[in-house]
This record gives sequence, C-alpha cells and structure tokens, in this order.
Amino acid sequence: MSAIAICVNPMSGRDVRRLAARATNMTHEAKRDIVARIAAGADSIGVNEIYIVDEPFRIASMALDWMPLKAKVISLGIELRHDASDTERAVRAFVGEGVEVIVSLGGDGTNRIIARSAPQLDLIALSTGTNNVFPSMVEPTTAGMVAALAAMGRFPEESAFRIRTRAKVLHTVFSDGISDIALIDAVQLRDDYVGNLLPYDEAKIMRMLLTRALPDTVGMSPVGGLISVVEEKDDCGLLVEIGEKRDSDMHIKVPLSPGFFKEVAISSSQRVDLGESVTFEGEGILALDGDREHKLANNRSVSATIRRDGPWVYDVGAAMRYAVAEGMMLRPL
Repeated sequence: MSAIAICVNPMSGRDVRRLAARATNMTHEAKRDIVARIAAGADSIGVNEIYIVDEPFRIASMALDWMPLKAKVISLGIELRHDASDTERAVRAFVGEGVEVIVSLGGDGTNRIIARSAPQLDLIALSTGTNNVFPSMVEPTTAGMVAALAAMGRFPEESAFRIRTRAKVLHTVFSDGISDIALIDAVQLRDDYVGNLLPYDEAKIMRMLLTRALPDTVGMSPVGGLISVVEEKDDCGLLVEIGEKRDSDMHIKVPLSPGFFKEVAISSSQRVDLGESVTFEGEGILALDGDREHKLANNRSVSATIRRDGPWVYDVGAAMRYAVAEGMMLRPL
C-alpha cells in the first residue's frame, strides 16, 4: 500500500506581518484549492491512501470531500491546541500510520516543526507562508504526482537528476540543556521579547547564522545573500554580524518582508562549515526561522551547529524529468 499525507498549516500566510508588508493574504479557500490539486496529482499516479488531519477550518477535508478519487482519504483526529504544536501532533499521527512522504503547506516555521518532529521523512514543501525560503513555489498538481511516485518507491536513492537532497538543519543547544532547530536562520535580537509576531526591527538585529544566504528571497536570508551567496547544496552556512549604521562602511537595503525594505549595516560575514559551532551569548532573544521562542541572558548562551540531517526534500522538477526519462508517464492503452 502506498500513502502520502497532506499537512496544512491553517494559519500560514495570515499573520500580523501583513500589516507592515505587501504580502499576499493566503485564504483558506486558496489552500483548499492547493490541497485538491495535490490530491488530484497523487491520484492520477495511483497512490492508495491520502492522509489528512481534522483541523478547525476543515481546509483539507472540505477540499477532498466531494472529489472523485480512487485513493482512500483517511482523516486522523488529533488534540487541537490552536498553536504550532498542532503541526507536531499531525506529523506524529501521520508517521504513526506508516506514512513516509508528506506534502506540506506552510512557510519556514511550519517546515521547521515538521523537521523537528520527523527528520527522516520525505518532504515536498509548498510555499503558503509570509517569508518563504525553505518551501518551493511549484504547481501543486505536479507536487502531488511526485509525492505519489515517491510513496510508491519509484525513485532511486541516488540519481544524476538530484531528485532529493537531505536538508541542512541548524541545531541549537542552550547552556541550560534545552535544544531546538531551525531550517534557515537563527537570529539574535536586542530589546525584543518572546512571542513577538511583528516584523523584525532592523535596529535590533545583532547577528545571524544562515543555512541559506540567497539574494532572491525575503527575510533574513538576503541579509547574507546580498553579500555572499550560500545555497542549499553548499556544505556550509553564513555567519553575519550586524553593526551600527554610523560605524559601518557596508550598508545594504534588504527586503525583510515582501515589499518591505530596510537598510542594514553589516559589520562582518564569514562562512561556517558543517559541524562548526557558533556561540550566541549576551542579553537578547534568539529567533529560529522567525519564531521568537528563546530568551538569552548573561547566564544563558546557546551553541549553534549546522548539520545535513534533516528531511529528504524533493526537487519536483528534477523528479518529473527523471520520471519522464524512465518512461514512468507512458501507460499502455
């Protein structure tokens, strides 16, 4: 039996950052359409089961209720707390049913929770968040086709097509023993507070460690990416120190959110190898993929290390090209 899961974050693309930026508001109806297209693509390949979870807005269930699918749709009940832990319980429920391939709808934060919950998964991440570096902008129909092929074991572990890549993960271990991860960035902020949902104030950014520094994204990644590009395939990260505007000779204008630019002063930047430890210390907040969840203090520091041990992330285009090259799309009449 082949199975995929569709993991929807109902709140992705709907946060308060839209008040200060020009990001698209991702409606529940738009997500239902994406879910339906994923299911149609997977069903066309012949996947046996499609797993979803019950959630308050019934995004996935309403999308699939009346679709004429050959695949069996299985909806799992989970405890709902209406916060990020719902995604964690959803992923664990999927894994508990033996699902190994998940298509996610969310942003960097959503996929961070998925990676933290089940780093061994095969993952196709579709972008529905605000600042999206980790997920991709691809056609959901094709994503569903690739998910089904993966679930049916049609892709080799190694291929010249680079069908899938193990994601880099930024591991953090605090001096009091607490640990957490990020997929894209760890950012130290001064004069901020845990739980703040507003866009970053550029004057409060102190330093950041990036797994990807890309000039064609928004958020923290282009802060490094406009200086020195680091891609997902590169076995390194980038450490960027932010300076005072009056003291720095290097100033860059960065899109901190869609259509929302601020000038940032760069003090220094350097590449950090996989496995190399970086210490964040002093007063402040450590934000992981935009989530301000951890407080730093003079007696509480954190060690951050990038390793390539996250989920296996599919390149949808490369996977489809491999499928065509192997004749998988040809069917007898």
